[in-house]
Amino acid sequence: MPTDTALRQPAPLAEPAPAKINLALHVTGRLPNGYHTIDGITVFTELADELTARKAPADRLRLTGPFAAALKGEQANLVERAVSAFRTRWPDHVETGLEITLNKMLPVAAGIGGGSADAAAALRLMRRASTRRVAEAELMALGAELGADIPMCLLSETCRVGGVGEQLERLPDTPACHLVLINPLVPVPTAEVFRHLEKRDNPALAPLPDGFGRLPVFAMYLSDARNDLESAARQVAPVISDLLKAMAPLPGCMLSRMSGSGATVFGLFGSSAQAMQAARDLRTRFPDHWIASTPVLRAA
Repeated sequence: MPTDTALRQPAPLAEPAPAKINLALHVTGRLPNGYHTIDGITVFTELADELTARKAPADRLRLTGPFAAALKGEQANLVERAVSAFRTRWPDHVETGLEITLNKMLPVAAGIGGGSADAAAALRLMRRASTRRVAEAELMALGAELGADIPMCLLSETCRVGGVGEQLERLPDTPACHLVLINPLVPVPTAEVFRHLEKRDNPALAPLPDGFGRLPVFAMYLSDARNDLESAARQVAPVISDLLKAMAPLPGCMLSRMSGSGATVFGLFGSSAQAMQAARDLRTRFPDHWIASTPVLRAA
């Protein structure tokens, strides 16, 4: 959508970068190039980093927020790579430099897609600042070149994910639900988890059942699914096992599982009251961990 006057407004452009939670993640194969094929169900939450952009003489990235320090000193931040890739692909589309501020609210290397979500938000900002139209399919293709998770983060909707992450099927009729997230603030590098993965050709998800939009059916289906990275991640960070055991018996918890490559563990709840109480209980037991409750984003 062309927005040639957008950057003349006093208020900066802003884009959220929602946390990505893998409710199910089956690793189904490995390609000759080393990438793994997957089949999974992914949701996004109201919890998010936020990116804002203002006109500037040259492109610049500022880092703020409680987890900004974890990104400082990175050789090639994904946000900077996304901006550079957009300018390379469409060199005349954004006529000014941009100062982008990344307010880093989500923990880093936590299995909730923080870096990919930030890069996707940066691409959306660049498209909004563009004086010419950039089609969604073109932006998706550029995102896929930057990282396998970026296309789904560009979408930021509940979807079934296949291939290496580029095959996306929107699932708009999933039920309203809430998540409790807990992370021990121990970074778990994805490459390290895959090094511990013993089986790489696991079965795909079962076909989606009738009534998938009803919470009991949704939760039952997910309970029969897996995260095939969970066992490997527990070897890298044994604390994940403790978090799974703590989450599962909380009142109202319908499912407890690790997200992505870890170390974030989620609990699935049917109501905000149950989720908020569960988060309070966990904060009492794990005062040094990052803990949050959040609704799952639903299609508009």
